[in-house]
Amino acid sequence: MSHDKLIRMANQIATFFHSQPGVDQVEKVAAHLKDYWAPEMRAELKAQAADHEQEMDVLVRRALPMI
Repeated sequence: MSHDKLIRMANQIATFFHSQPGVDQVEKVAAHLKDYWAPEMRAELKAQAADHEQEMDVLVRRALPMI
């Protein structure tokens, strides 16, 4: 799967959690990625983070160490 698609999907998840109340949005993004993404998808997202960090929503960037 291309990095563009993974980042777009992760950013869509983050967009949803931005709209949710509370202060645990980062944890919720991380939990969603752990629960619903295959290990290979999570590994690829993490591998692409350094080169494409600016394309990632802040919640995604902050959730990466938790996955």
